[in-house]
Amino acid sequence: MADVQGIWTAENEQQFWAALNQILSAPCNSYEFLDNALRSWLDLVSKARDEYLDDEDEIANCSEQLIHSPLFSANKDYVRTQIIYSLLQEDEYAPLHVIANFLLSDGRAEEETFRQMIKEGCFVRLLELIKGCGGKDSRLHRLLLQLMYEMSRIERLRDEDLMQIDDGFVTYLFQLIEALADDANDPYHYSVIRVLLVLNEQYMVAATSAATEPSSISPTTNRVIKLLGVHGDSYRTFGENIILLLNRETETSQQLLILKLLYLLFTTSATYEYFYTNDLHVLLDVIIRNLLDLPSEMDILRHTYLRVLAPLLAHTQLSKPPHYKRGQILSLIDILRGTGNAHFMPPEPTTIRLLDRVASTPWLAEEEPESPSLSPIGSLSLSQTGSAVSVIAKVSEKPGVKTPSRKSDMAAQAKGKSEHGGSPPRPPPPRTLRAQKSLPEVPRHKHGVPVVHPPVPVPHLHVNGAGQKKMPPKLPPPRRRAKIIAAVGAEVRTPSETPSPIGPAPVS
Repeated sequence: MADVQGIWTAENEQQFWAALNQILSAPCNSYEFLDNALRSWLDLVSKARDEYLDDEDEIANCSEQLIHSPLFSANKDYVRTQIIYSLLQEDEYAPLHVIANFLLSDGRAEEETFRQMIKEGCFVRLLELIKGCGGKDSRLHRLLLQLMYEMSRIERLRDEDLMQIDDGFVTYLFQLIEALADDANDPYHYSVIRVLLVLNEQYMVAATSAATEPSSISPTTNRVIKLLGVHGDSYRTFGENIILLLNRETETSQQLLILKLLYLLFTTSATYEYFYTNDLHVLLDVIIRNLLDLPSEMDILRHTYLRVLAPLLAHTQLSKPPHYKRGQILSLIDILRGTGNAHFMPPEPTTIRLLDRVASTPWLAEEEPESPSLSPIGSLSLSQTGSAVSVIAKVSEKPGVKTPSRKSDMAAQAKGKSEHGGSPPRPPPPRTLRAQKSLPEVPRHKHGVPVVHPPVPVPHLHVNGAGQKKMPPKLPPPRRRAKIIAAVGAEVRTPSETPSPIGPAPVS
């Protein structure tokens, strides 16, 4: 609650949300009351950042409450301007975190916020803050990287802003990618990679404008490509991660950013062999899969993939034997041309021209050599491989637009037909079971001679190691009862010693 001096405090989380609601619902009849309300909102949320707002979504909730409050709805331009000026002047990390979170949330809803930030010179301020808070406040550091990325992909940066980017800042970003991530939700440093991708696009747009507009400043050096060409061996993780990002990305604008960088890497001699060969194999697999999965209406993205594919095959290690997936690449070209395939519509002229450029790669156009030493390893000329950089630089798509999938569209259509009573999918043809073949009859004669099968020998049984099986002893025959002497202890004598039953014993 507010004290005598108008400073809002909260002893627990419940009091914090109650105070925040009270600040944003108070009437503001003048700019003085409006400024006091904005200061109270910023001060209250800044103090609660490290106490109650551990999650970034909770801070974003505070920003959303301000955006949907009557205070902001009636004074949008004034509030945005005041918060942008606060970004340029504030030095403490907690208030900067709240300010950057609001500008990110508001800019994603209204792109004009990002354009106004560029006009006011916020890009250079973000450069300073990112380099300054890297090892001190990781939460603010990640948020500032996201803000720079979102702001830079909406509007072209001014030439004086690009000139403020030095080799030290780009090197710092590459070193962040090589280090271990401190964010479990971003183990591959995608927030840093996206900043490098959007800076590369800004350099391409600036170079195109310098070539077409005589009044523009001379083009600045693309420091992303420059450092990869000079110190590429030290920043291999960046290359591995952008291939992973391309493999997983479903947003069209993100894929275009990656493809623009790949195009420059494969058309710049210093970066022909920046990637490992195994990474190039993965990249080629991803490109083939995405080209086959793109629907017919995605011409812009398909053209960009083909423009990257031509120098990839001609200039990198893929041009050397053994040639990786030569047959699949030729099949891809035939499929995209619509040769004998009813699922792909006939391509338009630009696609045919780009397919011809890919097919003219020397090791694709000629037959496979018998010996690797006879392989024509050459590079396509710039007129053959290179679309002008201006063509690649102008390709763009609105943020948030997902790339449709041919497979998912076909599955959705089949599901829709079955739900609306349409013709169900045709069942597969029944399997025809072949009759089981009988075993061949054993021949009784061989060349007229009867076949006599020898008897199967019975194995000899060895028991107890004696060689023959021992029989158990026979039981003795039962004795007759008359011959048994009933007297206990009577001695059994032989017939000669048995006394006569009549008369006394003889006297010796």
